[in-house]
Amino acid sequence: MRIALFISCLDDTLAPATGRAVVSLLERLGCEVEFPQAQTCCGQMHFNTGYVRECVPLVRRFAGAFAGYDAVVTPSGSCAAMVREYHGRVAGAADDDGRLSAAVSAAPKVYELSEFLVDVLGVTDVGAHFPHRVTYHPTCHGLRALGIGDRPLALLRAVRGIDLVELPAAEQCCGFGGTFALKNADTSVAMCADKVRHALDTGAEVLCAGDNSCLVHIGGMLSRLRTGVRTVHLAEILASTESTASTSSAASSESVQVVGRTGPPRPAQCGAEGVKSA
Repeated sequence: MRIALFISCLDDTLAPATGRAVVSLLERLGCEVEFPQAQTCCGQMHFNTGYVRECVPLVRRFAGAFAGYDAVVTPSGSCAAMVREYHGRVAGAADDDGRLSAAVSAAPKVYELSEFLVDVLGVTDVGAHFPHRVTYHPTCHGLRALGIGDRPLALLRAVRGIDLVELPAAEQCCGFGGTFALKNADTSVAMCADKVRHALDTGAEVLCAGDNSCLVHIGGMLSRLRTGVRTVHLAEILASTESTASTSSAASSESVQVVGRTGPPRPAQCGAEGVKSA
């Protein structure tokens, strides 16, 4: 199976360790992963802001960059939802006699990481080791648009050494919502405050999610309040093994904060030298 890695703009610029973790994890499970250098933005921000026609060249580029693969995997539920739910609509707005619509229809399916692991590879125990108290935040796109359900939790429950605790009011939005956080800042901050309060109630060391966009938002408030709680992407937890856990634990206190997000260092054995920014 030819698998392509699709990395979101946010992951590429603010959380590159997540992409490397995905490659490390999939290679450990016997997959061959490629990173098409031609990939760029999926157009989600443009589409959500009403610039549908401006999305057309991005959708056309996406369809071309990932043509020929058996599956596309991304550590972003929001970007997976954009491609699966809305690229067809954008293609319909293109004035090209249906050529883009045909290309989008022929493109391989884009899977959010937990979907690919559970539904395609048929695994929940990926051999991970993460000896920390963790709570999981289900993101809105994963929960509502993709219907990911408890797939991430099934994966986390199989992680060795983890102390997984339930997040109260888990299904409530964290308040990010892309440009929503910019246009409705006060509401966004209030929603995030609720999410942070619930996270702190669990006593968790780590808050986990499948989208770094939510983790940047929540992590910013956790950091500014000096809570000591880290935000870590699901892929980074699943990529952790007993051989990397001690290194990550020792180095986490020296991790650099990026836009409020604190997280573990990159896995020591990521096998992702071929993953580069587009």
